[in-house]
Parts: sequence; structure tokens; C-alpha cells
Amino acid sequence: MVFTDNLVLAVCIVFGCVIVWFLASFIAFLLVFYSPKRKPLSDDDYPLPTGKAYEPYYEQLRQWVQEVRCLEHTDVSIRSHDGLQLRGRYYRFYESAPIELMLHGYRGDSVRDLSGGVIRARRAKHNVLVVDNRASGRSDGHIITFGIKECDDCLQWIDFILKEIDSEAQIILAGVSMGASTVLLAAGSPLPKNVIGVLADCGFTSPEKIIKDVMRKIHVPVTLVYPLIAFGARVFGKLDLHSRTSEKAMRHATLPILFFHGDADDFVPMQMSVDNYHQCTSRTKRLVIIKKAGHGLCFAADQTLYLQEMDAFFLTTKKSRIIMKIT
Repeated sequence: MVFTDNLVLAVCIVFGCVIVWFLASFIAFLLVFYSPKRKPLSDDDYPLPTGKAYEPYYEQLRQWVQEVRCLEHTDVSIRSHDGLQLRGRYYRFYESAPIELMLHGYRGDSVRDLSGGVIRARRAKHNVLVVDNRASGRSDGHIITFGIKECDDCLQWIDFILKEIDSEAQIILAGVSMGASTVLLAAGSPLPKNVIGVLADCGFTSPEKIIKDVMRKIHVPVTLVYPLIAFGARVFGKLDLHSRTSEKAMRHATLPILFFHGDADDFVPMQMSVDNYHQCTSRTKRLVIIKKAGHGLCFAADQTLYLQEMDAFFLTTKKSRIIMKIT
């Protein structure tokens, strides 16, 4: 009888531990990956990033948002491989100019993160397609995947450009933060010859490394909590956080890649762009460190240098063909 009682107690304890583990993993999953329903932005909304690093640039960032909202554009959309409606805006500034396909960061949107990018692309004599990632902005979905599924979406946007905008278009993949990591993942995939280069601004090396780094900064015990996050991602989000990383993708990269990072970035460590750069096997690559620039603020911090580096990297011939400067 005592043995039976002990066995029942042991089973109850094990069962209770399993329930607690699943519950804790589900909570961790919601905190890291889940994006609730977004309210449409009105013209009076300025979704600026928060934090001291951004405060000196608020006036500039607000001006960019306001300016981009007044620019003529075409609303576009695609259906993702898993059935989500993904939305974007195409800005056609010039005839026969390269098209930048531009992706934003974690829990951001195309208005908050990419308005400056639209201004920058126009100054660089490029057209631009900015997109709201899955689970962001005006696009469908509720699960952010740190570039894993966003990479597949990026490949579908490339197909959209070639089928719906210009079959002969020259495409530059551009991204900031998680968007940078996403375009680096895409750079390691088979791509049509129309994709001529990549611009990666403050991207991270892998979902695991950036999640662990943020956990350390906010004093969350990594050894205890990260296994819950990884388990929750796999069970509730069908995500393997180790399946795709920018570092691995860079070992297969052949496209010219221009990396930017700010040395005052307190969210994605500058070392991550350094690591991505060193892993990159492309013969044509360059890493530019912007002094005193916080996360996602490289262009805002030094617009002149940013554009100079772009012009030095992407040289256009009279035949509208891009020649890459090997550095």
C-alpha cells in the first residue's frame, strides 16, 4: 500500500512538473514571439522607437515619417507560403533604377523603421519596396520568427517584383536589425540573377545569440529560461531557432554585401555584424562602423557618410548595370 501511494505521488509530481514546464514555455513563447493584433495607424500617429538613444533624433525621425506619408506610392501585397496576407508599399522614383526590397526590425513596422530608408533610397537614386513583415504593421499573422520564416517571405517578395513590377529589375536586398538578418539569410539562398547586392544594417548573427544577449542585459537567467523559450518556439510556433542563422548563411554568400553597424548600439552588439562580416564568403564585402550611432540609427547619425559608402560600393554604369567595388 505504501509503495502504491509513493508511486501515485511520484506520478503526480512528474505530471505536475510537465504541466508547469509546458505552461512556463507557453508564457515564454508569448513574451518573445507573439504579436497581438495591430491597430491601423492614423496620419497623426508617429510610431517612433523609445529610448534615450533615439531622443536626439526624434525631430528628424518624425519629419521622415511625415515626408514619406506624402510620397506617391502603390500599395501591394502577396500571399505567403503559409497563407498570410503580407503588405507593402512601392515607391517608384526613377526610370530603370535598382529596386531596394527593404525589411524592418523586431516588433517594428515599415513606418517606424523604414521611413528613413525610403528617404535614403531616393537620395541614392533607387526605387524602393518597403514591406510589413509577418505579424507586423498591416500584414497578417501573430508570430515573429526572427528571420526564419521572414526569409521565405523575402524570397516571395523578390518573385513579386520580377512578376508584377519589372522582370528585368535589379534588386538590392536591404534590412535593418531583424530585417538585416533576414536579408542575410536570403543571401545564403539560391537567388535570381536580378538580385545584385545586399545592405545589412545592424543585423544579428542568430536568433539564439540575440535572445540570450537581451536576456543577459535585462538580468534574466539564461541557463534557466532559454530552454523554455526554445522549447516553446518548437512546440507552439513550429520553429527551430537553430535551423537558420545569418552566420551559417554567410558561409554560402556570393552576392556583394555591405554591412553597417553603430558602435553605440545597445541592442544588437556591433560584434555581431563583425562576426557576420568575417563569416561572409563573398569576394565583395564591406563593413562600415558609424561612430556614436545607436541601434538602427546609422543613417540618422551620419547621413553623408552612409550615402558615400553606398555610392562607393554600388557603382552604376551608363548601361544601368551595377558594378561592385571590391574592398
